[in-house]
Order: sequence, then structure tokens, then C-alpha cells
Amino acid sequence: MAAGGEGVRRLPATTRRGALAVGAVLGLGARRARASGRATVCLTGAADPRAALALVAARLPGDFAAGKRVAVKANFNSADPFPAATAPDTLEALLAWLAAMRPSRFVLAERSGMGETRSVLERAGVPHLAARYGLEVEVLDATGRAGWVAVRRSDLHWRRGFLLARSFAEAELVVQTCCLKTHRFGGRFTMALKNAVGAVAKFDPVDGYDYMRELHASPQQRAMIAEISTAFRHDLVLMDARRGFRTGGPEAGTLVEPGLFLASRDPVAVDAVGVAILRRYGTTPEVAAGPIFAQEQLARAAELGIGVGSAAAIALEGLDEAGRKAAEELRPFLV
Repeated sequence: MAAGGEGVRRLPATTRRGALAVGAVLGLGARRARASGRATVCLTGAADPRAALALVAARLPGDFAAGKRVAVKANFNSADPFPAATAPDTLEALLAWLAAMRPSRFVLAERSGMGETRSVLERAGVPHLAARYGLEVEVLDATGRAGWVAVRRSDLHWRRGFLLARSFAEAELVVQTCCLKTHRFGGRFTMALKNAVGAVAKFDPVDGYDYMRELHASPQQRAMIAEISTAFRHDLVLMDARRGFRTGGPEAGTLVEPGLFLASRDPVAVDAVGVAILRRYGTTPEVAAGPIFAQEQLARAAELGIGVGSAAAIALEGLDEAGRKAAEELRPFLV
């Protein structure tokens, strides 16, 4: 896309710091979290996502989303059932909770990677939920150039930067719900950081450049995944780890059932704990190898200051008995 194109702007390096400067989440404000270099990941064994969200919400301001422009990023890479995609009950619980706070704008934006986005969303029942909760649904496949913001910086591995959906770039609050999965197409795992890929354009609407072909062909794929989050807010990440894929993925794999929800405002910490869960249950050689923060997605994200920089900086906090038990079981794997 031409640098001076309509609806496009360059983001300097300082934009990342501004985009990440948000209010308190799970007891940690963004500036405070960065200053202390620590993050908390909360765990609950609640089987019902409404119960899990109630435990998380109790640790957030009551007006968390009130009056704000809220963008939701779910995981609808394909139309395959959970854990390949966001579970319907988790999405409904999340939308009901946010809608009750009356955001000024409420949008779910998505681009599927394995299927036509509109069809994927319809099969997942998203239009029905949108009508119920006053949600806008933005099908990013159909977005013209005014719907994208160009992210171009010299320190990115992307050859010409990438295009981020304007709904996310201009949101005052971004909430995402991700799944627990390995990724056999080069990402190695797909959780919070990888989920942001669905907010990036596949094709440049001006000249047709294929950003996803570049991503998947690059030996720097995992670093490039992490770099998206320099321009992507993470005000709350909810990982539905009731089930996951410990091998295979993203649309199918070897099923495992940790029976957990994870919540944090730090996507790096969430992904690190997700890797620890996969290791606990047995996973691919690539995900099992070495220190967790030697994983390239996490190493690059930490280098860029997106989240914590080490496993030692992550505190695990159980929100119920099952969560506390899981925290104790996971600590030996979080190294």
C-alpha cells in the first residue's frame, strides 16, 4: 500500500508504548506491569465460562468496558469445532459480560485463515449473537483500504510492514479469547500472540500484495507473529484451555483436556503458561525443547517489550481450588 494512501498512516516506534498504556487489569496497570517486569496469569477450573468470567471480572473495575470503543478478537481461523475455534459458550459469555457495560462501540473483527470468513462466522453462530448483544461484526476479507492502518517500522521483519484492522488500531479496549493449540504450519503454537494474525490483512487492497504468503514463507515467521502485537492492544486475554491440541493444529490435532481458563492482560505471559500446559501433557519436540522463553514467538515479544521477559516474572494465581491446584502443578514446567 502506498505510504500516503487514503486511510493509511505510519506508526512510529513510540506508538507501541502509547497503545499499550492502558488501565488496570487483573490488578496490574500496563505502566506498572512494564515497570515491575512482572505479570499475573489467573487460572480457574470453572467448566462454565460464565462462572470463569465472574471470577475474572471480580478482579477488574466494574466499568472496565463502559463507554469505550471495544474490539473483540476471537479465534475463528476455521469453521472447525472447539478447540480449533472459539467455543460458542465462551464467546456468548464474553459478549454478554461486555455488552452489559454498555461500550460506546462494540465490534468483533475477524479474518479467517482456513475458510471464507463470513461463512466461518455464520457457521459459528456469530450473527445470531451479534443481534442479541448489539455487536457489530466486521468481516475483514471485505474491508477496503480505509479499514486498515499501515504499521511500518525499520525494526520489523515484515518486508513492507503489515496492515492492521482499523477497528483494533483505534479501539480503546481490546479483549481477545484464544485457544490452546500447537501449530504445524510454522508457528509451533497458536495462542494469544498468534491470534492477532487474524487482525492483519491477507491482501493489500491497493496492490494485492499477499502478507500471509510472506509470513508463512519466511524463516522469521515466529518473530513476525510477535511483532503484530506492537500495534495490537491486550487489555484482557482469556484463554479457553478446557481442551486443546497438544500436537497438530490449528484446525485438528491430538486432544488434551486441561479443564482450565487462563486470564491476564499480558499475552506473552498467557502464551508462556500455555506452553507449560502443553509440556505438562506432552507436546511436539519443537514446543517441548529448551527454556520456554527460547521459543521464538516469546523471545521476540519479550525483546520488543510486549510483555514479560522471563518465566520467573510470571506469577500464577488460582481463582478457585482447581485453579490453585493447576498453578502448583504447572510451576515446575514454567521454566
